Amino acid sequence: MTSSRDKLTMLTAYDYWTSQLVDAAGTDMILVGDSLGMVIQGKENTLEVTVDDIVYHCRAVSRGRKRALIVGDMPYLSYHISPAETVRNAGRIIREGRADAVKLEGGSKRIPMIQTILDAEIPVMGHVGLTPQSVNALGGFKVQGKNDESRKRVVEDALALEDTGVFAIVLECIPYDLAAEITERLSIPTIGIGAGPHCDGQVLVTHDLLGMSLGKPPKFVRQFANFTETGIDAVTAFNDAVRDGSFPSIGESYKASKKRHNLRLYGGGELPMAASGN
Repeated sequence: MTSSRDKLTMLTAYDYWTSQLVDAAGTDMILVGDSLGMVIQGKENTLEVTVDDIVYHCRAVSRGRKRALIVGDMPYLSYHISPAETVRNAGRIIREGRADAVKLEGGSKRIPMIQTILDAEIPVMGHVGLTPQSVNALGGFKVQGKNDESRKRVVEDALALEDTGVFAIVLECIPYDLAAEITERLSIPTIGIGAGPHCDGQVLVTHDLLGMSLGKPPKFVRQFANFTETGIDAVTAFNDAVRDGSFPSIGESYKASKKRHNLRLYGGGELPMAASGN
């Protein structure tokens, strides 16, 4: 387990602007997560996100990043069908998306696919506990590792992933004592989300920590700002200023040039028809 001063940070970004913000703040890793399906596309889960989606958003994020490591999520069914397709999809995220590594969900049963990606010299981050792509099989977004059988499975999955060669593992929505045990037993970093304070690092969806979501955040989210409230106030002020005529002011407008005798103003907000030349 790392000391507190060595703790790693990872945040999501799906676009150029957010990438710049997260990177400038000194975040260690940027995750271009399939969570974009819910956060950006407004879907109920992550299952409809495609490799094309991840590649597109990775490329935007890569343009804003100067130092952080970019990890691109492998979406549902992009690493389930065959080794060849798995490597092709991972390769696209690296080559076309300009990510530095890929992340995929699942434990022991994903080892063959993970090994294939590693054999292609592509770094892999693992993900155990609550795996959102398995939401239907898990019966919803539920905390994992709460009983002995589930706890044993999460530990075994984490150990198997380390043995395979992943460079880090996300632990999602598991009891904090289980996360502490796994972190102690692994030599690679654990990145927690809803897994308590004893992991080697933490990851959150940036929109959640900035308070950019209208709904109630999950229990494990701490909102460090309230962009939604600030944003609504700002947009309301804009609407009011336009409607009462105070925006734009003369100071926010351009002056005509000295050769304004060549300019004519037309009423009604319409431009004149071009001269026919006759």
